Amino acid sequence: MQKSRIDLAAILDVDLIGDNIFRGNSPNAADERVFGGQVLGQAMFAACRTVEARLPHSLHCYFIHTGDPKVPLIYEVERLRDGKSYSTRRVTVMQHAKVISSLMASFHKREEGAFNHQDKMPEVPGPEHFAADKLSKEPVYPHLPEIVRRYYEPDRPVELRPVEVARYVGKKIEGGKLHMWMKAATKLPDDPVLHICALAYASDLSLLDAVMARYGRTLFDGRILSGSLDHAMWFHRSFRADDWLLYAKESPSAQSGRGLARGLIFRRDGTLVASVAQEGSVRKRR
Repeated sequence: MQKSRIDLAAILDVDLIGDNIFRGNSPNAADERVFGGQVLGQAMFAACRTVEARLPHSLHCYFIHTGDPKVPLIYEVERLRDGKSYSTRRVTVMQHAKVISSLMASFHKREEGAFNHQDKMPEVPGPEHFAADKLSKEPVYPHLPEIVRRYYEPDRPVELRPVEVARYVGKKIEGGKLHMWMKAATKLPDDPVLHICALAYASDLSLLDAVMARYGRTLFDGRILSGSLDHAMWFHRSFRADDWLLYAKESPSAQSGRGLARGLIFRRDGTLVASVAQEGSVRKRR
């Protein structure tokens, strides 16, 4: 039976159940834990439901406890500020009567700025060069971990096409810079809020794995224990999350059982649309 594509918009949607209180659900109750990107996307969607005529320009989130996918997530939004140009919201994520995550989001009224610059997009082949039919012909394909092959399955809310595929079978990446093409698997409505929340969701996919690139290791080999501690994101320019975006990732530091990963996200035309930073716990399994 052919697998159907998962609608990311349905995952991000939250229900209003009280005064500034929203409820979200996990798409698969059989998962071991709630995906951090889901918490980011749903929390942002809840915050956006309390702001009018302004779009998010940044978020800062701490992951405090592991989420239970069998239980709904409750998002309590606090309206901290509504100024002339900026609005601020705090979202507390609850499960089992305890806080599992806390997110701050800032919203900005659109204005024209005097300065405009950005980093240049890395020169890598387009996403069509890394499609499943082409990857299956590569000598490395039979040796790829099953979780990496799952990137190309249709029943995923976000399509992923990693560029440095050989790293999944032990190749060390000098300098530790990684690249991945990604986009929502289904067409999304023409709502910029939804596209921002969708990108927040996708930004947590495999970002922390950049910590392992220098060592020829991945977070998927069973010898590593990892978990996201926090997540920060800045939205710079307009984009569509259902168009191909290049995620350029690196890890400038790892020490004391923690690793820092950073990412820049570009449209295909080279426009920088978002920046990401995340620190995580990264340890060898004892």
